[in-house]
Amino acid sequence: MNLRNYQTDASDAAFREWNNGAKSTLIVCPTGTGKTVIFADIISRFQPRRAMVIAHRKELIYQAKDKIQALTGLQCGIEMADNYVNNSLFGKLPVVISTIQTQSKRMSRFKPEEFGVLIIDEAHHMVARTYQNLINYYREHNPDIKVLAVTATPDRGDEEALGQIVDTVAFDYEILNAINDGWLVPVEQQMVTLGSLDLSQVRTTAGDLNGADLAAIMESEKNLQGVVQPTLEALWGLDQHSLDHIHPTMWASFESIQPSKRAIVFTVSVAQAEMLSNIFNRVQPDLSGWVCGRTKDEIRDETLKKFMQGQTRIMVNVGVLTEGFDDPGVDMIVMARPTKSRALYAQMCGRAMRPLPGLVDGLATAEERRQAIATSPKKTMLVMDFVGNSGKHKLVTSADILGGKVSAAAVANVLAKARTTGAPINMTEELEDAEQELQKLAAQARQQEEARKARLLLKTGYTTRTVSAFDAFDITPTQQRGWDKGKVLTEKQRRLLLRQGINPDEMSYAEGRQMVTELFRRWDKNLCTIRQARLLKKYGYETKELTIPEATKLIDQLAANGWHRPDRTNHVPLLTTTTP
Repeated sequence: MNLRNYQTDASDAAFREWNNGAKSTLIVCPTGTGKTVIFADIISRFQPRRAMVIAHRKELIYQAKDKIQALTGLQCGIEMADNYVNNSLFGKLPVVISTIQTQSKRMSRFKPEEFGVLIIDEAHHMVARTYQNLINYYREHNPDIKVLAVTATPDRGDEEALGQIVDTVAFDYEILNAINDGWLVPVEQQMVTLGSLDLSQVRTTAGDLNGADLAAIMESEKNLQGVVQPTLEALWGLDQHSLDHIHPTMWASFESIQPSKRAIVFTVSVAQAEMLSNIFNRVQPDLSGWVCGRTKDEIRDETLKKFMQGQTRIMVNVGVLTEGFDDPGVDMIVMARPTKSRALYAQMCGRAMRPLPGLVDGLATAEERRQAIATSPKKTMLVMDFVGNSGKHKLVTSADILGGKVSAAAVANVLAKARTTGAPINMTEELEDAEQELQKLAAQARQQEEARKARLLLKTGYTTRTVSAFDAFDITPTQQRGWDKGKVLTEKQRRLLLRQGINPDEMSYAEGRQMVTELFRRWDKNLCTIRQARLLKKYGYETKELTIPEATKLIDQLAANGWHRPDRTNHVPLLTTTTP
């Protein structure tokens, strides 16, 4: 099994949490980065103990079976509906994959003591009582069983809820990190203003816009027509409003101008999905297909097949393609259903974030992967949002799912720009530029403050400069997430940090956990110590991936050169203290 670097890190992190006493831990990886590959590796490492994988949809069940068997060679049995796993003495399979609905009724068929790990896929659902009953059953009969929860970017509310039922978060890989590492394509955002779209009176139910209220608005003729024209202009690579003064019967002639995108349209109701698809097809026959949860399996399969083969360019759906549908050729997502759910929005966007098949695997560096994507037919993916009067509602956009490790101020600045321009903008680049600009301003403010303090201390002949552990290792402190609420570092974690000269009282729980993880990473890779990093940082050296031998050599060169950097002979370092 050839794992990507972050997949190896995630797998190792889970075992590290279990070895440190956690009974359950969470891995967060965005759609398209291979969550199944990660837990397939974990399953193989638990052998010969059996593994139980739980999901909530049949598409996820069959995908998990195919992937695990292909990657590990382990035979998987499906326990779902009319499928029963062989539990005879000599017929037991190493991996059981089951829906939560089936397992809730048949858990007594299995002996928990035979299982080493219980894996919950799409773990943002596990706050439900059915999942907790299942976990309690296995733990009651097998106190040593480990629980692995796996999900893509969860909603803020889900984060806090998950924090109450999982012991730790072993690994959190952000969408923006995956894009920068060259595993996902950059995201472009286009926000289209519809004057007829008024969500101000829509109620909120279970944390999202009320389905019935939203459907009544999105099914209106004006809003349906308002979605169609901008979608077609983007699909065919036309400038905004290119179709304004052209009769709809002539719109289809523009498709042949340049290669067309392939789009998935998400709607809120069956009626909206059917009507939108019909309007698209009035422009050009067989331009669109549509499916919903009630679509018969054979019709759904044929409709999706035509879309994946390019016979239709637009796939309209309601509640079907948010999970378990993988088609890397899709490069456009149309949000014809506004949402307040970050998890739902991330799932929908994730349908188009994968690069083309075989494009990036085998490339050694992030730069090579990003270059391969940039020169491919699918350089980016476009997500189109429709905005109007949202009233008190805070609707989710791509800025929210990309900005996990970007400051709220940077997200707000980029979001304002997207709303103002109305044209597609590269959210990946815009968020990074906005964050860099804010950090630049903050650095200038710090420098001014340091200069002010230096003037006050000139008579002593030296100044004091703080080199934080994050600065020393060239890493950005993580933001506190919902699952971190109310949590504190363990005494073992605190002692580890203190032994390294790092004061845990000056960090949030999330920052402390991040620093502990970074220390383990550095030990595993023989990277320089915190003390070496702090010293070298004062002389302007990069330390993030510097090894201990390399750091030792640089320090010896500094000492031999009278504590002047050899390649900067005029550089006279300040005498400093080294607080965390």
